[in-house]
Parts: sequence; C-alpha cells; structure tokens
Amino acid sequence: MTNKIAFLFPGQGSQAVGMGRELAERFPVAAETFAEADAALGFSLSKLCFEGPEADLRLTENTQPAIMTVSVAAARVLAGNGVQPALAAGHSLGEWSAHVVAGTLSFADAVRAVKARGAAMQKAVPAGQGAMAAVLALDAARVVEACEEAARETGLVVQAANLNSPNQTVISGAAAAVEKASALCKAKGARRAVPLPVSAPFHCALMQPAQEEVARVLAGIALERPRIPVAANVSGALVAAAGDARDALIRQVTGAVRWVDCVQALKAAGASAFVEVGPGKVLCGLLKQIDGELKSLNVEDAASLEKTLAELKSAA
Repeated sequence: MTNKIAFLFPGQGSQAVGMGRELAERFPVAAETFAEADAALGFSLSKLCFEGPEADLRLTENTQPAIMTVSVAAARVLAGNGVQPALAAGHSLGEWSAHVVAGTLSFADAVRAVKARGAAMQKAVPAGQGAMAAVLALDAARVVEACEEAARETGLVVQAANLNSPNQTVISGAAAAVEKASALCKAKGARRAVPLPVSAPFHCALMQPAQEEVARVLAGIALERPRIPVAANVSGALVAAAGDARDALIRQVTGAVRWVDCVQALKAAGASAFVEVGPGKVLCGLLKQIDGELKSLNVEDAASLEKTLAELKSAA
C-alpha cells in the first residue's frame, strides 16, 4: 500500500459495554490480546469489556486498560490484514496504545501501567472537588486567557487541558475555578461551555501526585526505541527515542493534550490516511474539525474493519 497511514488511538470517554467482543469472536489474534490482558491484570478485563457492568467499566482504573486492550486488539487485526501504520498518535491514554503498537513497550507492561495510572489519577483529587468542561467555538488562546483570569480570581487551579480542535478546548481544574472560567469563556464569545461527566480533573496541575506515580511505574519498565514516530500529546512533536517517549508519557499526566498539533505533525510527516483504532469515532470527528481534507477511517468491529480495508485497498 502506497498510502502513508497514521493510526489514531482514543482516550477515556470512548468506552462502551460490548466493545471488542465481535473482534474477539471473529479473530484469534484479538481473542489472544484479551487473554493477555486478563493474565497481566489477574482478573477478567475481557468480561468487563464484553458484558459490563457499565458502572465498573466507567471506573478510571478499569476504563484505561479496557480501551487500550480493544485498541491493541484492533491494531493487531489490522496487522494481520497487512495494514501497518507509518505514524501514530493517541489522545491522552491513547498515547500509551500508540507506543504499544510502535513497540516502545510491551502490551502486558502497558496494560498494568495504565491501570496504575488510572488508579493514581482517581486518587489525586477527592471526588467532587475537580471538574472539566468543553468550551465550544472560542479560540484556544482566549480560553487560556479565561483560565488565567479565573485562576487569579479564585486562587485555584484551572487550565486548558485538551486542545482538541479549532472549535473545542477542554478546561480542567478545581470545580469552582472551572465554573468561573466557563463563565468567562462565554463572556468572551464561546458558544457553550459544557460540563463533562468525568471522575477527576485530568491534564492539569492537580494531577501532580498521579504524574509522580506514573514516573515511578515507568522507571520499572524497559522501553525500546519506537519503530515508528509517535506524536507526543504534551508537545505535539513526533517522538522517535525511548527516553523521549518515557518523558512524554510522564509529562502528559499534568500537561495539556495538544491534539491539533499532533494531527498537524502527522500530516506534515506525510500521513495521507488516518485510522482511528479502538472504540468509538471521537477522533474521526475531531479530525474533520481540524482539517476537513484529511481522510478518516475507523476500526472498532467487523463492519468498520471491512469498510476500512476496502477503502485503503481502493486508495492504494
């Protein structure tokens, strides 16, 4: 295939009960991936993905390894069909999935690490004290201004956490500061500021204890040089060395997800087709907002796999 394919891996919020089941039933390599996750974690993550209950799947320490497992299973099915990425990126948690597929770290190590990451993120801020909100139709620079004003006025943390598209920036921090920043964003012309149903304020300074735990966990894991460049959330730049990958995975816990920059870096490196690999189509939606010319496909089940394989073959 002559297409330079970039794989995009989703983050938290893309989970749904039943995800991955069809792939595991249809493709032995997917079933083996779920079995590998179950063995690494010491409980049936596969049962949780396939059957729920939803309340348990929504727990951050379960959500993160679950989404990663579905993503890696889908990537392995694609590989079995001759589709390999030349580049990769992942949104927040998805950056870990990208590095598994790039060979930077083993799947078993990664699935245990993201379970610890999820537990540490959940523990970093007591329930109800933090919040996140999606600000729509306001320039990211104005959102950053609003956060700085709200932080000064309240004396609390609030930051731009996810620079998702020209149309959407997510803010994160202490609940009162997020509320204040949301009001300021609307005063500056935002169409809406939508509170998000999250269990903790991710990608802001309040996550420092979780960042320290991720650094501790990664210190015990051997990382290899990525086989393909992976865009780092925290910088938007492509990473091609093991040390840089480790640094990026640590710093992204408190750092902003610079998703627009990540997509633009992949495009600049020659990506001509983007495949969202894993549950949902959130990243396909953001891709259209970032650059409507870019070709987006997704693989989460047998039907989307067949469609994507056919489209890639016709474009080759």
